[in-house]
Amino acid sequence: MSEPSPERVLESRRLYEGRVVNLRVDTVELAGGWKTTREVVEHGEVVAVVPLLEGEDVLLVRQYRLPAAQTLLEVPAGGVDEGEEPEEAAQRELGEECGQRAGRLERLGGFYVSPGFCSEFIHVFLATQLRPVRARPEPDEEIAVVRLPLAEALRLIRQGEIRDGKSIIGLTWAWQKVRDFTVE
Repeated sequence: MSEPSPERVLESRRLYEGRVVNLRVDTVELAGGWKTTREVVEHGEVVAVVPLLEGEDVLLVRQYRLPAAQTLLEVPAGGVDEGEEPEEAAQRELGEECGQRAGRLERLGGFYVSPGFCSEFIHVFLATQLRPVRARPEPDEEIAVVRLPLAEALRLIRQGEIRDGKSIIGLTWAWQKVRDFTVE
């Protein structure tokens, strides 16, 4: 589905380099000859994991998110480290945040978060056949694990209680997978 770029990058300037994101400004020439600038937040690959227990309960994490200025209920997620495969990152994040390891990890899909300005791509996994391991949250993460039925998580989405995009997509895709919902 990849096509040749209708935009040619004439100049690229890195304005900020951080621990999580970088910011650059590109000067581009459009197909019609127009020149414009594009502000790009560079953010690598991320994994989001829907941990599904027996009986269709899911494990979510509740944590404060400074950019949103509120505590959110989310699926476990985190960045893919350099040299790491998304499946490895999914297992690592599941262990760190929920204290679980998946006997089965299935990729449900992936998506760009906001491709108009950000390069972040999220791989979504369904984790089943879970077994407990020692949780090892990152030192800067204060999270609480919440167990609830998948159907309840979907109700919370509809009521606006779950407002995190990756969680809404991941939980919806997991529900479709569990219900064997396919679109021909």
